[in-house]
Amino acid sequence: MNILRSPSLHGRLSLVLTTLIAVMMAIGAGVWLRETRQAIHEEVEAATRVAEQWLKVLVPETLADGPLAHERLLDHLGAVGRVRANRLEVFDTQGRRLYVSPESPYKAGRHAPEWFAGWVGPELAQRRLEAGGLAVVLTPDTSRAVLDAWDHLGAALGWAVALLLAIWLATRFAIDRALAPIDEIHGALERGASGQFDQRLPEYATRELALLARSYNRLADSLDESLAENARLEQDQALARALQARLEQERRAIARELHDELGQGITAVRSIAGAIIQRTTAQPGLNGSAQAILAMTTQMQDGVHAILQRLRSRAADSQVRIEEAIESYCALWASHHGDIRIECRIEPLGEQLTDALGLTILRMVQESLTNVARHARATSVEVRLGVRGGQIEVEIIDNGRGLGENPAPGRHGLVGMRERIAELHGQLELCSSPSGGLNVRARLPLPAPRHLPRA
Repeated sequence: MNILRSPSLHGRLSLVLTTLIAVMMAIGAGVWLRETRQAIHEEVEAATRVAEQWLKVLVPETLADGPLAHERLLDHLGAVGRVRANRLEVFDTQGRRLYVSPESPYKAGRHAPEWFAGWVGPELAQRRLEAGGLAVVLTPDTSRAVLDAWDHLGAALGWAVALLLAIWLATRFAIDRALAPIDEIHGALERGASGQFDQRLPEYATRELALLARSYNRLADSLDESLAENARLEQDQALARALQARLEQERRAIARELHDELGQGITAVRSIAGAIIQRTTAQPGLNGSAQAILAMTTQMQDGVHAILQRLRSRAADSQVRIEEAIESYCALWASHHGDIRIECRIEPLGEQLTDALGLTILRMVQESLTNVARHARATSVEVRLGVRGGQIEVEIIDNGRGLGENPAPGRHGLVGMRERIAELHGQLELCSSPSGGLNVRARLPLPAPRHLPRA
């Protein structure tokens, strides 16, 4: 299923609410139609009964007048005119209509639609009274009551549309406000999907969203701690590789010392012993001592050869240096902070670095890059390492917010960094750029090169 084409939560809520309102309106319309039909029936039926009672009194009284009874009946009916909600008609014995009451002047000329009249107009029976050869017909007329109902319906629909519009606007505002945190939650999840768990969600007013935010924050904390632990392990591995490289360098140096110094000495002793053997053939005591010396030096030479094999076999193929360790760590750091561009400019430092010096340089780079990720809010950082003026210079330059106006003395782990550099008689400088950012620069004295004699 394509998630982009699926209905949004906002759309679904609006559809459910609209459907609910429509059902309620349909039910209300059905109830109104039934009540209106009943009300019209009762109103017209009551008026018809009153008119029928009046005719039942009028007709006998008029018929008592003898030959002029019919004329007097028609005169009375004409004088009364229209009886409310009823139409009066008088017919003779041949069915000719002698009289019909006038139309109602109430909302004259207007009529409700026939379909509406068929819904709400009740069916009422005619009343017929005999009046001495004449027939008085009383027909209930519901057209005016139906027209009133139609007018009331029009007004009610107008108010209903206005109310629906107000409800829709209020509902949209409420839904938009309730779902506003969804975009923030989505942004945090997107950053988490890219491996960045530095964003935390606030405490929302909606209970469900608040629970979701708490769960995400706990998950982000756990994953952030796991990533930090992995980063620390990989940092330790990089440091271990750097230290191993220094150990291998020391092994090679010791092997050269054994070969050049001790090996040459043993060779010289063997030469002297051989010369003594050749010249003391006539002196058995001195000749035997020289042969013993020659045998002993042979054993020493074999022992030195075995030691050299052990040292060089472990040192073979080990070319990891502090420069490579720093480049490896920068690559690792970049993989965890994809939103910050990092550039490394590493120059060769030579093989005369001590373990303490290499460890200090690596720890300074690690601490500075950690501070950039946590505090600087930078988008780019540059790491420089090289030799300047007989000193090792290490620089970490970012374009973040700098130290501010009143930086705390222990901020960004500077205390530990200063102590490490001071132990090696180095200097640490912090320079804030006017355009923003921070330059952490350390200068460390370069150890004197060691000259080893070679065979």
